Amino acid sequence: MLASRAFFRIVLSRPKLSIVSRINIQRNMGSVSAIDSSIFRSLFGTEEIRKVFDDKAYINRCIDAETALARAQSQCGVIPSHIGSAITTSAVSSKLDLDKLARETEIVGYPILPLVTQLAAMCDEEAGRYVHWGATTQDIMDIASVLQMKTGLDIVERLLGDVSKSLEVLAEKYKDTPMAGRTHLQHALPVTFGYKCAVWLSSLQRHQERLKQLRPRALLVQYGGAAGTLASLGSGDDGLRVRKELAKELNLVNPSITWHVARDGVAEIVNFLALVGGSLGKLALDLIIMSSNELGEVSEPFVPHRGASSTMPQKRNPISSEVILAASKILRSNASLVLDGMVSDFERASGPWHLEWVAIPESFVIAVGALHQADFALSGLVVNTEQMGKNLRSTQGLIVGEAVMMGLAPYLGRGKAHDVVYEACKESIEGAGTLFDCLVKKKAVTESLDEEKLKALCDPFNYLGASQQMVDDVLAFRT
Repeated sequence: MLASRAFFRIVLSRPKLSIVSRINIQRNMGSVSAIDSSIFRSLFGTEEIRKVFDDKAYINRCIDAETALARAQSQCGVIPSHIGSAITTSAVSSKLDLDKLARETEIVGYPILPLVTQLAAMCDEEAGRYVHWGATTQDIMDIASVLQMKTGLDIVERLLGDVSKSLEVLAEKYKDTPMAGRTHLQHALPVTFGYKCAVWLSSLQRHQERLKQLRPRALLVQYGGAAGTLASLGSGDDGLRVRKELAKELNLVNPSITWHVARDGVAEIVNFLALVGGSLGKLALDLIIMSSNELGEVSEPFVPHRGASSTMPQKRNPISSEVILAASKILRSNASLVLDGMVSDFERASGPWHLEWVAIPESFVIAVGALHQADFALSGLVVNTEQMGKNLRSTQGLIVGEAVMMGLAPYLGRGKAHDVVYEACKESIEGAGTLFDCLVKKKAVTESLDEEKLKALCDPFNYLGASQQMVDDVLAFRT
């Protein structure tokens, strides 16, 4: 069985490492985080999302915020009209002394003052005076973070679409493939595998809708000055005009009021990622259990040695599903961090804001990694329909106990029908034969139903309810 498209796209097309890449890997060997580890990084995250949130990208977004602010202020006549373009041309990241920036950030506690000092020095004397005009550290850091999240959400949206397409294929292909539906890990009623896939898919469709809705609420520009009042630009409307123009420059939403101590937008984004992780975690747990030897209904795409054991040659562990399950737990943990960060004191948080510096980048890397693993697992999922059928029949008809009860209910009443079928199920479990064998021995059954109708009620293929129609309804919303 071939591996899925996602695995070949990332692994088989990976270029040979350059000398620089080898040096970077050696440096990363000192990492203490799984998501940045040279050993584990390919399991937790992708290079694409890391490049959005790495140090270089963050500093570039801070510079984008500073230069956009200067252009907005020039456009609004708050600073000379030529200054915005002069600062934009002069302030470039390649000229930064990053080691000095790191040292001074440790002293100051934030990177913006050291950054502004270097950016001002890059400009001529006139333009340098206007760098960071009327702004405060959090304005720039919040803008940089929002710009990163904006790009990160675009990646999440694309991968949500990829995973949804894989589920659409599975739901459509296996819409009529019966299997055991389970509650409390025991046989409940027959379902189809396509129905199960469509349930997974439906949650991702809702996440796609949530993502579209949250962007205008959460992707807000930040510009308020020291306490959020824009007093640094005077008592008129200059500050509000600059903020509006700044939002336009950065393609962000202009808020009605400064939000630097109202962190619900950030919390919504990270909690959205946790919701995505929760849905993927449910899917992964199902796949893990279904791939057990006792069930054997599905398995992840076969790649030589993937999921292998160091001591048991027979093992093919569901690695992608295991990583997804872990990722879902990490995302839920980070969601609580940003909720905690919402509880900030007065007009500048004295610590809760710092939680976001950890939770936001990690959540995006982990969420994108989980989506990537899900696309790999689902796009090449091995589905054992024969084993699904065997498992469905393994309880000798007990799985259709409700069907028989509902068939008898019009004749005996629901309560009496339940008691009759319960007794027959008990006898079957104790070895008296199939559910049908036990039912035909009961006078209350044979006086109510002829043998052909009873056989039809005992056929799990006849008790799928509206599951197939619901698959069609979910697929009608396909991306």
